[in-house]
Amino acid sequence: MFPADWPRWGFMWTLALAIYAGFKWLSWRRTPVPNIPRWRHVSYLIAWPGMDAAAFLNSSSNSKLSPCYWSEWFFALTKFATGLFLFWGVTKIVPQQNQLIAGWIGMIGIVMTLHFGLFHLLSCGWRTIGVDAPPLMNWPLSSESISEFWGVRWNTAFRDLTHRFLFRPLIPWCGAPGTIVVAFLLSGLIHDLVISVSAQGGYGWPTAFFLIQGFAILGSRSTIGRRIGLRSSLLGWCFTIGVLLLPLLLLFQPLFVQEVIVPFMKDMKAIQ
Repeated sequence: MFPADWPRWGFMWTLALAIYAGFKWLSWRRTPVPNIPRWRHVSYLIAWPGMDAAAFLNSSSNSKLSPCYWSEWFFALTKFATGLFLFWGVTKIVPQQNQLIAGWIGMIGIVMTLHFGLFHLLSCGWRTIGVDAPPLMNWPLSSESISEFWGVRWNTAFRDLTHRFLFRPLIPWCGAPGTIVVAFLLSGLIHDLVISVSAQGGYGWPTAFFLIQGFAILGSRSTIGRRIGLRSSLLGWCFTIGVLLLPLLLLFQPLFVQEVIVPFMKDMKAIQ
């Protein structure tokens, strides 16, 4: 159904938005909340990227929410501006023969603009009027374990979705270890669909990245992992950073950067 003459980055964004919209609809449709104004439902569907429909729809101005002070507004705006600067500023000074580097800087800029910047600004806005919409990124680099990174600090929207529709139904059948593997396998397949299909190559590598994350969680929770401190302290932090960074090229292969991200940046006038 996708127009054949559209660029690969157009396919990537369309597919990503379609998957997001499906997950968003699922989280909303399975959350019956009576006597809530229609504008609140519409706002949840189109103006908040989180997946905790019950919290967003049920909250009120009397809820005990953490207030959004001016310093948090400034911090969120700074992250948003930094992402734009990376995407449309820093990439322009990268030599044209190093477009792979420019592509990586551009991807970091996109994540900073959306996940860390825009989503945080939306959180501040909703919390200001009494809606339960906590930031989706909770200082991920401070994680002392790989479990804490994926379960508490990185993109809690996907965490909320998988916990409700995957973990709770599967744990009685697969147990906690099996459910963790299934969850990361599903996440890998979704990223494979968006990344590898868009790039038309590198199939299976994003799934391998996420399976590594799942097995790393199981390893950190094992007797040996707990004994040597993989779930806390400096060693836990180092283990987390290593598990995330060392296999990162499996997730974002050079083919994807060259065939999808770089053309997108060129069409957005970020690079020549």
